[in-house]
Amino acid sequence: MAKEITARSEDYSQWYIDIVKKAGLADNSAVRGCMVIKPHGFAIWEKMRDQLDAMFKESGHVNAYFPLFIPKSFLSREAEHVEGFAKECAVITHHRLMNDPNGGVVVDPEAKLEEELIVRPTSETIIWNTYRDWINSYRDLPLLINQWANVVRWELRTRLFLRTAEFLWQEGHTAHATREEAIEEAERMQQIYADFAEEWMAMPVIKGVKTPQERFAGALETYTIEALMQDGKALQAGTSHFLGQNFAKAFDVRFLNEHNQEEFVWATSWGVSTRLVGGLIMTHSDDDGLIIPPRLAPTQVVIVPIPKPSPEIGAVADRLMAELRAEGVSVQYDRDDKKRPGFKFAEHEMRGIPVRLGIGKRDLEKGQVEVARRDTKEKTFQPLEGVGPFVKQLLADIQAKLYQRAQAFREAHTTRVDSYEDFKAVLEQDIPGFISAHWDGTDETELRIKEETKATIRCIPQDEEAEAGVDMLTGKPSARRVLYAKAY
Repeated sequence: MAKEITARSEDYSQWYIDIVKKAGLADNSAVRGCMVIKPHGFAIWEKMRDQLDAMFKESGHVNAYFPLFIPKSFLSREAEHVEGFAKECAVITHHRLMNDPNGGVVVDPEAKLEEELIVRPTSETIIWNTYRDWINSYRDLPLLINQWANVVRWELRTRLFLRTAEFLWQEGHTAHATREEAIEEAERMQQIYADFAEEWMAMPVIKGVKTPQERFAGALETYTIEALMQDGKALQAGTSHFLGQNFAKAFDVRFLNEHNQEEFVWATSWGVSTRLVGGLIMTHSDDDGLIIPPRLAPTQVVIVPIPKPSPEIGAVADRLMAELRAEGVSVQYDRDDKKRPGFKFAEHEMRGIPVRLGIGKRDLEKGQVEVARRDTKEKTFQPLEGVGPFVKQLLADIQAKLYQRAQAFREAHTTRVDSYEDFKAVLEQDIPGFISAHWDGTDETELRIKEETKATIRCIPQDEEAEAGVDMLTGKPSARRVLYAKAY
């Protein structure tokens, strides 16, 4: 396996593609804009999925599944929603093929659907049409449903994991009796996403709300978590939406309250996708390949025999694996006898395995094992006795250090500016990062800055105090700073 990849400083985009492909995460498919997620990439997604699923269930949510196909008329019922997705929809018009006399198959013109079907870009419409039958009284609320599914958004410019025509995700859709309960739910899910990003992905995020221009189509409020990648661009890592009563009114979902009065329910939706795998890559990886935070690593430790497997090394490796597994550590023994140790080291480094243990004949004689950590490349020798607890603590240290490193990077690349000239100067830097600046609150200013600089308001930070000032572009009064960045 060739180790060489393009340096980040040389071509960040190619560096990212090199890691995705050479670390065995994904490939382009025969279908333009779609990807094949390879076993290693899917194993990372499974770790993400399983932990998020547990967090959802701990907070009272349950899983269900809804159809992939949505009648076109459903998308017409909520005007803002359909406008937001219309240009990305894949449409099914026929239901049958027939043999072509000239060879192959063609669409049967007699098999035209009475109503076209949309391949799910998101599920609000089909779900709220279903909720109408599920909700009758306040006793049916809250309804806290999540589904794990695939969606299709017909993207023209794609990048593996970050933006593909089809991707995997989860989408939560909840119904509530009051506005306050729905807002509380949307904020709760934003916090769950933030906790997952920081505690499991080791990716620091900023919590905030989107501007009206950047909100989810059909939402009254969109709560977001924003992360900073190593090239100084932002990544929207998860969103949670307060939908008000828009979808309940569009699909006539009412309930009888405790006073036997009829009301429309209040709604939320929220989701994260396989773009989190892209976020993980761009937050931590280096010019030697992928770096995976230990809590999300499918294999946390690999044992490499030096120079090749032997019965003596195998016996020690079996004992170490049993000890590590007893500590809750996932571990594999590299039994391949056709590759040289140096090649194996590069291969496991490229794939991002957090810890490598090397055992040779001399190590057996000395009763020790070589321990190499992926994040810092540091190597130490440890006694064979007590390797389990040592490695478990080492994994926790790697997890913490990755978060600290990413947080220090974000802090070093967050700039406060008060003038438009300084704002544009920061954006011209190699790593522009987040820019904190005043905004006058108007769509016109936001859109002009986006058009002139390609920077967008990522969020209005929730954890920052209000601060009176003036907009850097217009000079109009501003109540607080917002966070700008170029973004994926």
